[in-house]
Amino acid sequence: MTPQTQEETLDNLGHPYEFGWHDSDEVGKAAEKGLNEDIVRHISAMKGESEWMLNLRLKAFDHFMKRPMPTWGPDLSFIDFDEYKYYVKATDHTVTSWEDLPEDIKKTYDRIGIPEAERARLVAGVAAQYESEVVYNKIREDLAEQGVIFVDTDTGLKEYPQLFQEYFGTAVPLADNKFTALNTSVWSGGSFVYVPKGVHVKIPLQAYFRINTESMGQFERTLIIADEGSYVHYVEGCTAPIYQRDSLHSGVVEIIVKKDAHVRYTTIQNWSNNVLNLVTQRAVVESGGTMEWVDGNIGSRLNMKYPACILVGDHAHGEVLSAAFAGEGQYQDTGAKMVHLAPNTTSSIVSKSISRNGGRSSYRGLVKMTSKAHKAKSNVQCDALLVDDISRTDTYPYTDIQVDDVEMGHEATVSKVSEEQLFYLMQRGLNETEAMAMIVRAFVEPIARELPMEYALELNQLIELQMEGSVG
Repeated sequence: MTPQTQEETLDNLGHPYEFGWHDSDEVGKAAEKGLNEDIVRHISAMKGESEWMLNLRLKAFDHFMKRPMPTWGPDLSFIDFDEYKYYVKATDHTVTSWEDLPEDIKKTYDRIGIPEAERARLVAGVAAQYESEVVYNKIREDLAEQGVIFVDTDTGLKEYPQLFQEYFGTAVPLADNKFTALNTSVWSGGSFVYVPKGVHVKIPLQAYFRINTESMGQFERTLIIADEGSYVHYVEGCTAPIYQRDSLHSGVVEIIVKKDAHVRYTTIQNWSNNVLNLVTQRAVVESGGTMEWVDGNIGSRLNMKYPACILVGDHAHGEVLSAAFAGEGQYQDTGAKMVHLAPNTTSSIVSKSISRNGGRSSYRGLVKMTSKAHKAKSNVQCDALLVDDISRTDTYPYTDIQVDDVEMGHEATVSKVSEEQLFYLMQRGLNETEAMAMIVRAFVEPIARELPMEYALELNQLIELQMEGSVG
């Protein structure tokens, strides 16, 4: 595939991408491209890992090399894994003060606004990953005193080895798919969270991921364990510069929701349009537990993301609220998976997609109810909005029902912005662009209202930027 020029890439964005600058890249330029066993061993050695993790990485690498590229979804045949850089270390260690960050990295996060969120006490803790490593990590003292752990995943491996080894790779095994094998072999960074029994973290923990190097591969690994009766809300955001060549993001998120615990995981994904976003996110939910995925997908050239809940305990509940925006040159292939393995389990999927200027969106989902899932209930709602005549949307639902006494509902709609709707709003003083943006905001309102206020405002602002130039 011929690389686009930077001017062509900018044109394809269809709007001014606010985070498309790049900083000094001396470290990234020095990193080697390509993936082999020596690279895997080098990453493990750089981190001073225990032998069991090195062996796991090597086993995952072997599986990655042997497993073919998936062919059931978007075309991935153009990906050349030797064209990416798999480990770029921007700093020597993680710091707990913004002032201790290298000046160029600090300026990046100042522009993104992370320090303001922490100073305004909008978050209970902050982690910031730059390239392959978490460079900043801090949690409020009162939460640390209650036993809450919020560190980067590399630190979690070293400082909490028994807890880490007990759960790592249990929700997402290395052999789950080709990209989980890739992640397990070269993972670096991400968040390790443990919330003790009965502890409620009332305001979100926030993580932010930034790719700065051209042709960079970022492979963070996040592991969250919510013990019995606990609550935590984790929010992640991500940006990257605009370059001539693609970058690859292939993260893995594993969440363990213990008995009667409640976890909410919110993503505002705003990669630039030269990022391939191929991630796996999955939660195991025990009796009485609740898992909520709130997923906003705005950026990336190609996005494949299907948050999943494995409902293993009686009365476990899973929810996915997903919004995806596909503009010119974008393919948003998103959805959800709900697997009911126990009686009285319930799940809900609400998926919203907007396609404009030739963009393509797809809902790809699974609801499975096994023979043990008596009296389980699930409802799926997929709504797609087409802004013009050249965009495309598809729905690929899959249901596997192995028991009779269950309730299963699926509803899918496709609508188009009509001239009557625009005329009605324009008669009330809005111009055409404002009217279009209002219709789109109303369409995704069920998702936005579930976000904390600051993140809902960010989602609406991103949508307005995406809608610029969509009419006329």
